[in-house]
Order: sequence, then C-alpha cells, then structure tokens
Amino acid sequence: MRAHSSALTKGFTLAAGLTLVLAACSSGGGNSTHKSSSAGLSSCSTQGKANTCNVAATKSGGTFTYTLEKNIQQWNVQDVNGNTFENAEALEVVLPQVFIPRPDFSVGLNTDLVTSATQTGTSPQTVVYKINPKASWNDGTPITADDFVYYWRTNNGKDCPPPPASDASQTKGCLPQSSAGYDRIKSLTPSDGGKTVTMVMSKPYSDWKSLFGGGYPMYPAHVVEKLSGATAGDAAHMTADQMTQGWQYFLKTPPSKYATAGAYKMQDWTDNDHATFVPDPKWTGAKKATLQRLIFKVISDATQEPIALRNNEVQGIYPQPEVDLVNQVKSIPNVTYTIGSGLTWEHFDLNLHNPVIGKYTALRQAMFTAISIKDIMAKTVAQFDPTVKQLGNHNYVPGQAGYQDVVNASGQGSGDLAKAKQYLTDAKFTGVGSALKAPDGKAVGPFNCRYTTGNQIRQSECQILQSALGNLGIKITIKPIGAADLGTVLAGHQYDIIVFAWVASPFPSSGAQQNWSTGGGGNYGGYSNKKADSLIAQAVGETDATKAAALLNQADSIMVNDAYVLPLYQKPTFLAVQTRFVNMRNNSTNVGPPYNTAEWGLKK
Repeated sequence: MRAHSSALTKGFTLAAGLTLVLAACSSGGGNSTHKSSSAGLSSCSTQGKANTCNVAATKSGGTFTYTLEKNIQQWNVQDVNGNTFENAEALEVVLPQVFIPRPDFSVGLNTDLVTSATQTGTSPQTVVYKINPKASWNDGTPITADDFVYYWRTNNGKDCPPPPASDASQTKGCLPQSSAGYDRIKSLTPSDGGKTVTMVMSKPYSDWKSLFGGGYPMYPAHVVEKLSGATAGDAAHMTADQMTQGWQYFLKTPPSKYATAGAYKMQDWTDNDHATFVPDPKWTGAKKATLQRLIFKVISDATQEPIALRNNEVQGIYPQPEVDLVNQVKSIPNVTYTIGSGLTWEHFDLNLHNPVIGKYTALRQAMFTAISIKDIMAKTVAQFDPTVKQLGNHNYVPGQAGYQDVVNASGQGSGDLAKAKQYLTDAKFTGVGSALKAPDGKAVGPFNCRYTTGNQIRQSECQILQSALGNLGIKITIKPIGAADLGTVLAGHQYDIIVFAWVASPFPSSGAQQNWSTGGGGNYGGYSNKKADSLIAQAVGETDATKAAALLNQADSIMVNDAYVLPLYQKPTFLAVQTRFVNMRNNSTNVGPPYNTAEWGLKK
C-alpha cells in the first residue's frame, strides 16, 4: 500500500503514494463512487462506467502536462523508500506489469506483456504466464522468464536479503516494500524459449494477481546482468551482490538511462522539475501513443495547480481536493473535472517506538477516543464533499465486498471525552485533563503531530487533534514535514503522531501483510500482535475471498483494540483536465490516472 504524496504514499507512499482488493477475484470488489463531475467526465458518475468514461478517438499531436505533487528522489518503486505514488505514476508509463489496477477497483490483464495468466492447479497452486511473443524492451531484448525470475529473487526477502542494521546507507541487499507472495513462490520454470513461465507456490497465495505488477512494474533483468557481470539470461544464478547492484542502480537511475517497455519512453528528467516522455517508435504493444509529448511536472504546492491549469502551463491536475481549490477549478473554462472516492484513506498513526505511546494501550485508546472524526470532517473535507463518512476499517473501503465497520463500536473517533478520561483513570494515570502523567509518574508528552507542508486539511487535522488531546492533559506540538521527506520521516520513526493517506491497491490481503504484520515493509510504527499476524497470514493463503475477508476483519478488530492506526475517512479524489484531451480517468487506486497513458490524446 502506498502513502499519498500529500501523505507519504506506497505505497505504491500517494506517497506513498507507499501502493487493496480481494486478489482471489479478478474483477475486484466494487466500483469507485464518483460523486460530482462536469461535462466531459460526466459519464464517470454512472454506475459501471468508471473504466470507460471520457472515451473518444484521438488524433496525433499535442503536449499534455500532468502534475506530480512530489519530487521523485528514488526510482526503484519496489524499494520501501522508493514506493511513492509519484514514482509509480511516472514508472508505469515506461515499465510493464502483468495486472494493472483499474478505476472500478478491478485488475486488468496487460496483454501487451502477457497473452494470459492462468491458475492451472491448486495443489500445489500453479500459475502459468504466457508472455506475448512480441513483448520486448526497447533495446531489442525480448521480455522473457528471466525478467520474472529477477523480479522474484529480488523481492522474496531471501535471495537478496535486506541490508544489515549496521548498513545505514543500505548499500547491501534489497529492501522490498513487501515480500508478500514472492516469499511463497517455490519455483519459476521457463519454457517455450523463455516465453512461458510456470509458477509453483510453496503455500497458497490469495493475491497472486498482485505478483509482477499490481502497481509495481518490472525492471529489465538484462540491464542488471550486463552492469553486474552476471551471465546473460541467467537471473536464476545471480549472486546477492549482483542483484544488489541492480537494486541500487534502479534506485538511483531514472528510466531515461536504461531499456524500457511502454508506448512512451522517458526522454529526460530534471530533478524537482519535470519528466518528458515521447512516443517510443520501438514499442511493440497494440496501442500506439498519439501525443507528441507527455510531461509530468512537479508542483509540490497544491494551491498553485489551479493557477497552472488556468494559465495552460499544465493540462491535467490530480491534487488532493480542498474547498478553495475545487471552486477555482470549477471557474476555469474548457476544463472538465470529477470528484470521486476510491482506495485512498486518511488516518492518524501512532509511533509505537515512542516508549510511552508504545507501552500503554489505555493511553492510545484514550487518545483515539478523544478525537472526533465528525468534527474533523466537518471542518475539512465535508465542506466540498458533504457525503463523506467516517471510515471503519483498515483494509477495505465502502464499495469493496469485504468492507465491515470494525472501528466505530469501539468509540474510537467518537470524541467521547468522558470515556477517554475513564480509560486513563482506570489505568492509574494521574493529572487527567491538566498535565497527564503515566502510572510510573513520568510526564506524558509533549508529542508532535506531523503532516506534509502546504496541506491545509492536514494542518487543520493536527490542530483539531491538538485541541482534543489537550483536554486529556497531553500537549501536542505541530511539526510540518517537507513534501519530499515523508518517506524518510516514516521509515526513520521521526514522529509521535502523523496524519497522511494510504493509496491502496486492489489486493487487501497482501496490503495487510505489508502494513500490519510484524516487520512489514509499511509497518512504520512498529505494531506487533502475534494473533493478528496469524490471522493475516491465514488470509494471505486463503483463496476464498469471503473467508479471506472474514480473517482480515478479525485481525482488524484486534488492531482496533490495540489502537495503533485510526482510520478517518475515505479520501475524496479530484481529477481535472482540459476538455480538448480525452481518455483520462480518475483511477483512485495506487496507480492513479496514468494507468492508461497510451490512450491519452487530443480529441479527434
């Protein structure tokens, strides 16, 4: 799961964008709900049209500039520190993946890469990938089983193990954002000259469609083999050091420097400014790019995006909506927009590495109970989206089949100050309501609340939390984070309380393993509960979607009681584009609107 730029998000982090549904279901769990739209994107509000709205034929030519809300500092989106939403958006233009998340939360097979991906057996679970005979990297090297093997071995947590704790610069080993599923692959066997891959699992994996894609595209194995001195076409025998070289190379190197496989190729990257993509004449896929140029422009201050759109400096924006921003866009002529909801959700996280926060469950329960989510929504997102509702789950959102409210009955997010104080009194805290002290007599706090700079909604959320916890006798200082530093702050545990958004993929079981299991790549706050771990592990191996959801919801109930993360609301998303361009859609999963850039173009 990615954290959102205006958050980490990501995961795939929308920064993460560091980037949920039942992988057992190829069609996904539900449809994104588009709550408001204007002409051009009007059909996006129609049930069942999320994947096909704003469709029109295109003509050659034109430049389309799309905004990124965060600079890209690390280019390996598979890495825990490179797993940002913006990174994923840029890389999915030029790198291939097997299944691609779509606007209705389903996943679609990328037939430019594989002609089929079929589960052919259940004991053991076996999946056969038929690679498209035409699929190749743009230096002429065919895409083969070798690329799948390299992906697997660098992400399974074993063949290229994580760097040791003493390696602060992480120059050794691989640090995948999640090993979920890859750690269950027993073998990948090539045949048909490398154009067929047979995957056999050591244990069943419900979200197998998340493997080799799902928002985390593939990198060219042959590039690594050449730079590391490994035998060409033999990723199965690459050493950990050779794989580390590849991991670090893709972390530091923009894709303008190596072979890619997309309708566009990256022409150049200017740090903290823009990436330019042009049609790739060597692209072997079915859909050819029609735009003359595609530009991803970094604008980290969301308030400047409507101005840039009005001035024709950009032609499409995907900011986190705020009242003033939405109203500004509505007044711009020849611009179409849509407000929707999808797999992005806002939340407060507690850092359990903090010795006081981590020690006292009653303290965490009291903190979450004192917060009024209704108050938060009324003063922020409900001002432009009055239908927004409190979210009651950590793994599913409304619209997904597994969604069940497991939070609200606990009273967390209710703003019930009396109940919050009772938690503390019962646990022998003193100074409740004035200057809170733990049972051992030590002062509780001050704690910081961190949010990304320039995000007015998150600043307001921290201010509301500050007031609520002040009523318990806890002092809160508000400390913004530079837009480019969210991943560093999360990975380095440089917070007590933090507010951001996860951008989920349509694979909840693997997302849960990544974010809530002990030691998971997205488990920044250090949560650990053996019973929850067991239930999540069972869900990951459960191929029946209904049973997997029941297991995840059981684990979720445990996590609610442990008061680690407080879900706030399903975050509204906002896409606005000039009406002369078509085939853009609000894909509010972990891949964002650029999931189909090959189709973007000038209306014919």
